[in-house]
Amino acid sequence: MDFDSPYAEVIGAHPNRATGEPILSVSWRPAIEGRPGFIHGGVIAGLLEMSCYEALAHEFRGTGLPKVKPINIAVDYLRGGLMTETHALAQIVRIGKRVANASALCWQDDRSKPIATARMHILIDRQG
Repeated sequence: MDFDSPYAEVIGAHPNRATGEPILSVSWRPAIEGRPGFIHGGVIAGLLEMSCYEALAHEFRGTGLPKVKPINIAVDYLRGGLMTETHALAQIVRIGKRVANASALCWQDDRSKPIATARMHILIDRQG
């Protein structure tokens, strides 16, 4: 995925290729703080959304990602995200002719203890 987007730059999202999975990470910085000591919920939601796009790009690797547009995203916040390295990974549940369904997980120190999850529907424009 192309991380030249202004939002990715603002929150400091970067690919974490250590495991070979399409994981995105955000490192702590004052610009992403919400209430004192915690990452802003919008940063978490944005990271989850970008991870869905990254997973879709991973599915289309080699053939080129068609134009995509968000249909909707639902985020479940499970616990407060502390000001530490935060990661997100999405899986594509289904790719249809026009719509892809993705599920994403956001965690900090332990992947088995997520701080948020998301489900996203993405419109695929294979003509454009």
